[in-house]
Amino acid sequence: MRNHSLVAHDLRPQVAPPTFGVEEEFFVVDPRTRRILSRAPELLARTRMDDRLCGEFSRAQVEANSPVCGGAEDARRFLREARRELARAAEVAGLAVVASGTPVLGDPSSAVISDGARYAEIAAHFGALRESHIVCGCHVHVGISDRENAVLTVGHLRRWLPFLVAMSANSPFHNGRDTGHASWRTITWSRLPSAGPPPRMRSLDDHERAVRALAASGAILDRHMVYWDVRLSEHLPTLEIRVGDVAATAEEALLFAVLTRGLVSRVLSDVDRGVPVPEVPDTALRAAMWRAARDGLEGVVPDPLTGETLPAAVAMDRLLATALPGLSANGDADLAADLLDRLRRRGSGAARQRAAHARRGRLTDVVDHLVDHTLQGL
Repeated sequence: MRNHSLVAHDLRPQVAPPTFGVEEEFFVVDPRTRRILSRAPELLARTRMDDRLCGEFSRAQVEANSPVCGGAEDARRFLREARRELARAAEVAGLAVVASGTPVLGDPSSAVISDGARYAEIAAHFGALRESHIVCGCHVHVGISDRENAVLTVGHLRRWLPFLVAMSANSPFHNGRDTGHASWRTITWSRLPSAGPPPRMRSLDDHERAVRALAASGAILDRHMVYWDVRLSEHLPTLEIRVGDVAATAEEALLFAVLTRGLVSRVLSDVDRGVPVPEVPDTALRAAMWRAARDGLEGVVPDPLTGETLPAAVAMDRLLATALPGLSANGDADLAADLLDRLRRRGSGAARQRAAHARRGRLTDVVDHLVDHTLQGL
């Protein structure tokens, strides 16, 4: 959707667009059985991007971490190169990689936890909840050096989390069954006591009190385990948006990244102008997150601020219009509009997975579809 009738408000053009980075997680699968395999170390040993590709919580997962990106082309280049390199190394190792939020085939409880004392401690502390970590997401870091402003930005972004869930939904199948949800990763991940939408916070002091409460209860073992869908990074001067499923294609990952950066740029302008953080009720937000996770891009998305239940197409128009001032300031307006239009015409990642299954009723076809689309575009 290209809408040139929308006019960006003043975003203080003398301020440079924020830098950003993208993290993508993928499953390692057996190309014969299409089930997840705990062989990530073998794959990673054959990669040629050692500084950007690494392991994850389980040996059935790998992760690609971009460098700091100044613009969309930097991110596009990395997303394509990282996926190509992972696929190449996987083929050499007799494996494959897939971009899906949950494993289509294979029991996540059977995945071997990666080496390291911290992972072992997490697994022991949370018992069967460790399976909630065996999902794959797309995380976008946007540079914000002022942590007080970052907390206020989190408050403004809470409203838009269900919209981002719907747009990125790419996990309808889990361990051999259709879950009835477009983003089962959202549901699985939210079982963790420190995950889900962030609480309402008005200051950095509010943020610190919330983190201390999580630690005191045992819900987190350290500050890196604050798993809110939007969180302040503990090791980088960034705000991390963690609400998306890993995208089926690099183009969808790019869309999620530039749209998220545009939304953050818009919100930062609102924060600078003293626009109050909207009063989004926690109950309404949690309900909207569930409905967006169930329906994805093909259903409805509740707006937790207004109480409206919007057709997903209308919700995406509203999201794009809100982000447009930031997208324009960053030089990404046409790119985001074009990619979103292509996504809506092709259908969400979840819808495309289900279409692959519907053709012959075989979940192995879904995995094959994902293997192919990890390297393809929209």
